[in-house]
Amino acid sequence: MKILLLASCALALSVSPIAWSQTQTREPDGRKPDARQTPAQRAFARLKTLAGNWKGQAAMGPEPGSGAPVRVSLRVTSGGAALMHEMVPDGKSDDPSNGDDDPVTMLYLDGGRLILTHYCDSGKNRPRMVGKPSPDGNRVEFDLLDVSGGTRLGHMHHAAFTILDADHHTEDWTYVSPDGGAAAAHIDLARAK
Repeated sequence: MKILLLASCALALSVSPIAWSQTQTREPDGRKPDARQTPAQRAFARLKTLAGNWKGQAAMGPEPGSGAPVRVSLRVTSGGAALMHEMVPDGKSDDPSNGDDDPVTMLYLDGGRLILTHYCDSGKNRPRMVGKPSPDGNRVEFDLLDVSGGTRLGHMHHAAFTILDADHHTEDWTYVSPDGGAAAAHIDLARAK
């Protein structure tokens, strides 16, 4: 009987540190992160948790209160290999056949890099940017890599996504005009219920 009691205690002591260690680090969706993932892979997995519909206010420039209501849709696509981001002014029709120019942005992994390709409505071009995640994994900053389609009308130059919690995130976008001037937009978004 003593042997069974000692064996039970030993088993309990050996299992509890394993169970405790498995509860310590979790992804936002509750899964345990893969230690073999690169920072780009972890950042992409974190960005994919933003999939869904969002509403918010886009503030343009330094003026407080300036801006417009927007809707953002994020959808994981291509078998999980890409995240599609679409932004439209709030109140605008969801009919894609009307020919309206709203930007579409694709985020994906390319080798060891996290890439953002922005199909720009203003510049009529496709800037590509490389992502750099913050150490805590809650922010990814994207800096310009190159632009396809020319820069005659200007181009998107920088973007940043900051995850505040499961239902709130911000986006910062910087557009560079042909004369080199920069215009910034800050968008506070809440998950649409």
